[in-house]
Amino acid sequence: MSSQPLNTDAEAKASSSTHVKNIVLVHGAFADGSSWSKVIPLLQKMDYHVVTVQNPMTSLADEVTFTKRIIALQDGPLILVAHSWGGAVITQAGDDPKVAGLVYITAYAPEVGESSNDAGTPYGWTSGQKQIRLTADKFATLTTEGMLNYVTEGLPMEERLLALATQGQSYGPMFDEKLTVAAWKTKPNWALISTQDQMLAPAMEAMMAKRMGAVTVSIDSCHMVIQQAPVEVAAIIDQAARNALNNHPNE
Repeated sequence: MSSQPLNTDAEAKASSSTHVKNIVLVHGAFADGSSWSKVIPLLQKMDYHVVTVQNPMTSLADEVTFTKRIIALQDGPLILVAHSWGGAVITQAGDDPKVAGLVYITAYAPEVGESSNDAGTPYGWTSGQKQIRLTADKFATLTTEGMLNYVTEGLPMEERLLALATQGQSYGPMFDEKLTVAAWKTKPNWALISTQDQMLAPAMEAMMAKRMGAVTVSIDSCHMVIQQAPVEVAAIIDQAARNALNNHPNE
């Protein structure tokens, strides 16, 4: 399935009564909110109010708390969007009444009682995951090889090096924390699968999208699709915002 084209001005006006205008973005591991830097301007040009969550990467509970604080600040319905590990966060936090829909961008979408590591185990360690290193206090970072060759390899070298320099540490045990909520069971949801992903297994992403019954788009991209293909990412978020309140997410 390919994503729908972006709205024309006339279409935007016609759908304004059911058009969600708030977008909350949740980043993945080894990154921060700036990882959405190419997507944000595109959404703002479509008149969306966009906020990124700056998560601490210390535990699933902390991530959910930070995300719910941002949700609480929004003045109406919102679309909750996640990249990578952030998918686990929005799955747990997305049952908030303000959340009209969920968008998973190359992301985990665990089931209740399942952790992110549980979800990935049947697919083995990816090339990128093999490059994760833990400190003595269990904080994880990616090696230079991992970031440059298996996470950001689709980007220009200067952007890869920037991602390497700005990566944050992530608390390793949080990837084993099991979810108690699966918001995708009760919320309309969309998923973008990166077929060239070397950090999360594309087959896992596809399985989760099918399990959720998500409106799904697949594109050839590295794991950092939010940097490599921001137009396509913005398009699926726009599609979600235009359809989440209509109870017909496949249209």
